[in-house]
Amino acid sequence: FTRESRWMMVIRKGGALLLAAILLIAGIFGLTKAMRYFYQKAYPLGYEQLVLSACEEQELEPSFVFAVIRTESSFRPQAQSSVGARGLMQITEETFQWIQFRMEDESGVDYDDLFDEKTNIQYGTFLLRTLLDEFGSETNGLCAYHAGWGNTKKWLQNEEYAPDGQNIENIPFGDTGRYVKKVLETKKMYEKLYDFSA
Repeated sequence: FTRESRWMMVIRKGGALLLAAILLIAGIFGLTKAMRYFYQKAYPLGYEQLVLSACEEQELEPSFVFAVIRTESSFRPQAQSSVGARGLMQITEETFQWIQFRMEDESGVDYDDLFDEKTNIQYGTFLLRTLLDEFGSETNGLCAYHAGWGNTKKWLQNEEYAPDGQNIENIPFGDTGRYVKKVLETKKMYEKLYDFSA
């Protein structure tokens, strides 16, 4: 080989390596984009404007509210549980009446209206704000949302469940423990997938 042909081989080889590197980067980018698309389908922003508006009104993190809705109903407005909890945020009739009293709502909204997305989100986010204010943390608030106000009060007064009297660390109800863990993990996924600061 002449010196010139050796340089041509080096250039060709370098060009091939560069092309391979570009294709690899493009492939990784494409895969990352595809994975992000997949996860965004699995963790959607259902009823986005209603949720964001309610979050602004109640000073709640959107990732937290989206996580509750996904966990409670998978964004199905007609969802109804075996105990009669209704709608996107799964509110029972007893809880509905309690929220209505706390909101001093005399609009004529009734329990059947919880299948309406806007009404359900309005009531559900008011409840979340009230529980967070009362119990001081997301974990405590979610315990109250799932297991009830009374149970959460008792757990906070029991050193076995809340060693410092402020934070529930050992949730005695297995289904509530799983619920709290799922919501908080789902919230983290929403924070990774979406920018709510804009």
